[in-house]
Amino acid sequence: MSSMPPKEIRVRFAPSPTGYLHVGGARTALFDWLYARHHGGKFILRIEDTDVERSSQEMVEGILEGMRWLGLDWDEGPFFQSQRVDRYRAAAAELVKSGHAYYCYCTPEQLKERRELAQKEKRNYKYEGTCRRLSTEQVAANEAQGRPRAVRFKVPEGESLQYHDLVFGTIEVAHAQIEDFVLLNSKNHPTYHLSVVVDDLEMRITHVVRGADHVSNTPKQILLYRAFEAEIPEFAHLPLILGPDKAKLSKRHGTTSVTAYRDMGYLPEAFRNFLALLGWSPGDNTEIMSTDDLIERFSLEKINQSNAVFDVQKLDWLNRQYIGASTAERLAPLVRKALEGKNLWRAEFDGDRKEYFYSSIDLLKSRMHSINDFAEGGQAFFTDLFFVDEAAAKKNLKDPALKELIPLLADRFRGLDPFTLESSEQVLRALADEKQVKAGLLINATRVLLTGRAVGPPLFHIMIQLGRDRTTERLERISQFTTVN
Repeated sequence: MSSMPPKEIRVRFAPSPTGYLHVGGARTALFDWLYARHHGGKFILRIEDTDVERSSQEMVEGILEGMRWLGLDWDEGPFFQSQRVDRYRAAAAELVKSGHAYYCYCTPEQLKERRELAQKEKRNYKYEGTCRRLSTEQVAANEAQGRPRAVRFKVPEGESLQYHDLVFGTIEVAHAQIEDFVLLNSKNHPTYHLSVVVDDLEMRITHVVRGADHVSNTPKQILLYRAFEAEIPEFAHLPLILGPDKAKLSKRHGTTSVTAYRDMGYLPEAFRNFLALLGWSPGDNTEIMSTDDLIERFSLEKINQSNAVFDVQKLDWLNRQYIGASTAERLAPLVRKALEGKNLWRAEFDGDRKEYFYSSIDLLKSRMHSINDFAEGGQAFFTDLFFVDEAAAKKNLKDPALKELIPLLADRFRGLDPFTLESSEQVLRALADEKQVKAGLLINATRVLLTGRAVGPPLFHIMIQLGRDRTTERLERISQFTTVN
């Protein structure tokens, strides 16, 4: 007898467009995407935009933009819940008809009074099931009067619910802890629980991978699956992401929008690698992993139960590793955008000085923490009007002897042919010996005059990259620095 083919893995990312794609949402999307790609399944994008007042098309575009930047391509969608409201209403009607839900005529004012009373009595409020006990005649009378009503789910009494979470293990909840929750509010608008279950059913979602803040929602949704007599998907809840102070990550910890990190100069592959390690581990000490590595090694079972900490220093380290390992061709369009943002881009970098542009990237990349650093710390390679760090100048240009030594060094470089790594170093060290000064004095001063910085690539590589003429011209500027007496 032939065996049944394995069921196709289908996961979904379902953001609400009430804000841009933030770090937590991006991590959820990445884990869903990795799981789908690992199993050759489908990754579905669904926009949960039923909150009309807070949702906006701008936010939708921001979410899509963030996902595209991260390289999280979706197989189906995006689907919009706002276009499926009639389907949710029909599903609620089905549940009323089957006896799993009922009409609730309690007004918002009545419910508010009950909540306030519970608060005064210092007890948790739970809907009392007032309308659950209405007779058929009472319901018919209310309907005949056209009274506004919500639709509530009828939670089975005297039972408990147990399910296996792929991250947190067995979770059990007594039905007594779950109130008869609303499916449609008094304005006939679907709630989250109804719409998400209907969508997951109709989109054939096999695994629901989402943040741990949804753990409390899962029992209600399982009850809905059972009421619809549908197969229940697997659930995997991801640990929270905390700031360095161990509080839940928020705007006060700094930037949380994914596209903001892009604008700060992080590479998508570095940020993707960083996100993957927030709550998941490959099981060894490997930290730098390509996308193919992540796909091959990812599993829901290796997600940690403990909360993850967003470590900016680790993100910076990863970004530096990725920039250093990238080719100039990979970095060039990103560096160009950074230069354009600082008005440093020149058409010649895409023309007769393209080779110089690429070789400058290669020289600088191992020391760049972000793409933006090319236009800041590497500014001197793309313009002659660069910023000179005041502290570097004060420290390295203060020796009075430099007023004579640097012009002399420039003069000797001007007549040097060929101008190479070896010959330029020989000239500088020979001058230091001749004048009985440390070579470091000339090296440090020359670096500041050429780049405006006290640190950077090896000095003689800098000089060869800039060329003989530009090197000598910049050295002659020493008279402009008042720090030299």
